[in-house]
Amino acid sequence: MDIQLIIKIVAIAFLLWFLYSRFAGVKGLKTLPTDLFQQELKENPDALLVDVREPGEVKQGYIPSAVNIPLSQLNRRWGEIPSDKSVYLYCRSGMRSKQAARVLLKNGLRDVSHLQGGVATWKGKLVE
Repeated sequence: MDIQLIIKIVAIAFLLWFLYSRFAGVKGLKTLPTDLFQQELKENPDALLVDVREPGEVKQGYIPSAVNIPLSQLNRRWGEIPSDKSVYLYCRSGMRSKQAARVLLKNGLRDVSHLQGGVATWKGKLVE
């Protein structure tokens, strides 16, 4: 086997792993469409709503009552999230909130949901 073929195989394997890790489902995570996400927030006023976008994105508007814990800080700040509460996550498109859910579930949280499609699908008013 020549070295170029080996490099191509490794590159393709890495690409497949990357795509799988980004788009695969997360065991234990509830993915909720906007209507159901809003309904569950209303029915569970003690839940914690977490915006995992970066602070610059949050300035463009956020869902009322959300706490901002950016995904980039979540590994060191996940302890700020009470394990006895339902946690609802969102980001811009739903990708980072899914990654955030992996972190929280790995650290023992059990009642974790995220907004399918992210804040881009939100039908309510945003706070600016």
